[in-house]
Amino acid sequence: MKAVLTGLVVAFQFLTIVPPLLRRPAAPDELGRSVTFFPLAGLLIGLLLSGLHCILSAVFPELLTAAILLGVWILCSGALHFDGLLDTVDGLLGGRNAEDRMRILRDAHVGSFAVAAGGTVLLLKFAAIGSIGAAGALIVAPVAGRWLTSMAVALFSYARPSGLGRDMNDNAGWPQAAGATAIAAAIVGFMAPSVGIAATGAAVALVCISAWLLIRFTLARIPGLTGDIYGALCEVGETVCIVTIAANWSV
Repeated sequence: MKAVLTGLVVAFQFLTIVPPLLRRPAAPDELGRSVTFFPLAGLLIGLLLSGLHCILSAVFPELLTAAILLGVWILCSGALHFDGLLDTVDGLLGGRNAEDRMRILRDAHVGSFAVAAGGTVLLLKFAAIGSIGAAGALIVAPVAGRWLTSMAVALFSYARPSGLGRDMNDNAGWPQAAGATAIAAAIVGFMAPSVGIAATGAAVALVCISAWLLIRFTLARIPGLTGDIYGALCEVGETVCIVTIAANWSV
């Protein structure tokens, strides 16, 4: 039980701005166990967003509510995943070879590709938040995004020889992937009736397809995944999920 609780705490501390409860660096095995609980970090963010949506939509117009929720959404993770998206776009679309791309992925500067991709993602999320017919979509999307991160960490090779991502990757595998999938499936299944069965099913399918395409493209450009790729997968998963739900609600 202690190991489970520690893994949960590490997941929350790593993926959100929740004040640290573990007053020491997490051990590699604890980082690996935390991968199971990534979808629960998404649930925590989703519950906050859903609750705020109910409150803000009673006071503000739809577009203003959407703008506030988008800002809170990014703040909840300390822009961790959004930063990963920007670095990923610059890295994968730049460079003459894999070594160049790995170097660009480490570069803190943001290029034109990253600005265009980041702006597009923000606009899509903003428009989708303003169009959703049920606040439950704000729970499903963060859970789906962090489930993709769990799958990426547990099932695919890591490109760098050391670092936090390497420790997670080395200590996570099929048990963590199965645990994260069970948690995510339970949450999404519970929310599906309120969000819409067809909308939820379409969102899950498209999230998986988009993740597969991004991972396949990544592995054709560099020799494995990185922490930035994990963040990009989360952002892409969230965006595809909430846009798909918004599209189905508008039909």
